[in-house]
Amino acid sequence: MDWIPPEAFLAGYPQGIRDAAERLRALVKRAVPDVVERVRPGWRLIGYDLPEGRRTVYFAYIAPEPIHVHIGFEHGVVMEDPGRLLEGAHLNLRKVRFLTFKAGDAIPEAAVLGLVREAASVARLSRERRLATTLDRDWGPRR
Repeated sequence: MDWIPPEAFLAGYPQGIRDAAERLRALVKRAVPDVVERVRPGWRLIGYDLPEGRRTVYFAYIAPEPIHVHIGFEHGVVMEDPGRLLEGAHLNLRKVRFLTFKAGDAIPEAAVLGLVREAASVARLSRERRLATTLDRDWGPRR
């Protein structure tokens, strides 16, 4: 399959969605400078991998849609989310969590940077450690 530049992938979306996606791309690259970015056309998103030796580990994505854009985290259910910003638990998703922004929305830069760094940290854990972290989580009601 041919490589698709993220800019070409985003070109088909409305300007406000492209702008939000570009801001999110910049934050991901700032949070994790060695990130590997590539368009995954079958999933209709830009995926982010961490280099780990000879392989990479998928950990985040930016998924534009005509009315909003998501930044999501593969192991979001395991992540610390002190601001309780992550969405998706209500959808019964096994592990993915995400944030959603509409065109023109303010993107909370510090929060997104922190979540991207947390997502990268969690993705680097062994599968066993991620499971243990999930089981140790306090799943009580939000206060």
